[in-house]
Amino acid sequence: MIRTRFCDVFGVEHPIVQGGMQWVGRAELVAAVANAGGLGFLTALTQPTPQALRDEIARCRDMTDKPFGVNLTILPSINPPPYAEYRDAIIESGVKVVETAGFSPAEHMPAFKDAGVKVLHKCTSVRHGVKAQDLGVDGISIDGFECAGHPGEDDIPGLVLIPAAARKITIPMVASGGFADARGLVAALALGADGINMGTRFLATAEAPVHERVKQRLVEASEHDTELIFRTLNNTARVAKNPVSTEVVGILNGGGAFEDVRELVAGARGRKVFESGDLDLGIWTAGLVQGLIDDVPTVDELIRRIVTEAAELISGRLAGVVPSAWTSL
Repeated sequence: MIRTRFCDVFGVEHPIVQGGMQWVGRAELVAAVANAGGLGFLTALTQPTPQALRDEIARCRDMTDKPFGVNLTILPSINPPPYAEYRDAIIESGVKVVETAGFSPAEHMPAFKDAGVKVLHKCTSVRHGVKAQDLGVDGISIDGFECAGHPGEDDIPGLVLIPAAARKITIPMVASGGFADARGLVAALALGADGINMGTRFLATAEAPVHERVKQRLVEASEHDTELIFRTLNNTARVAKNPVSTEVVGILNGGGAFEDVRELVAGARGRKVFESGDLDLGIWTAGLVQGLIDDVPTVDELIRRIVTEAAELISGRLAGVVPSAWTSL
């Protein structure tokens, strides 16, 4: 058993988080993570309306009686979704954990706090983690350059980012980006985190609601098979390498603007990749960690494997590298 303060604050058995993933964070996957003792997040904006989110929360509750949360990713845009209505749907449904991401959660913190909702804020830099901590969030998810999706613009990998954050973050912190197995969990704990967040690894599980060809591609792919798009727009995103992502990079590196790639990167096309299994239909997110994925287990098998092997690593191999004479000093 590996138990950290993250488990105590967020009410879960294992310090393993399934972060919010657009089109993927649905009841089937989230309930499986909860039942296995981890913390899973439904993705609010995967649902087309706040009422649809209420329905998905109810569906998840039919599958598990253990804690789970909802991801609310806040992105400034000309025509933003009704974030306050999604927030209210979360609160009114009795969900007690929220993962915020994308932008400062300041506007929503009073409502969440008044409702007794724990807030885990996902960020890509130490400075943003400190700001969120000052706002009163209950935990930080620090996202390194290895991650799928948006790694920020600082390009700091986890080996440096996690201990840098641990110097200034005093609340529970989970490490995100590049985690797939027991070695990653043990490393994250050694670097100063209180657990790990996984996205791509959970995408390659039996319960993930995506086409089997997507899962098999993650098994077959290496750490070299991702692409960084939108670099020239200062909105970097890591996605699976395919003809579409390569074309997008080429257009933007050649001086193109977002309007020149808008159709190629449309979210509806990425969603159809997950639904149809046509891997070249659009862009879809995947992290460097796909190079460490070689099977498609059930969620329960995956979490049990990670926590069991992590405990064995700590009590076995790592304990063995410290001479007994040193332990008595």
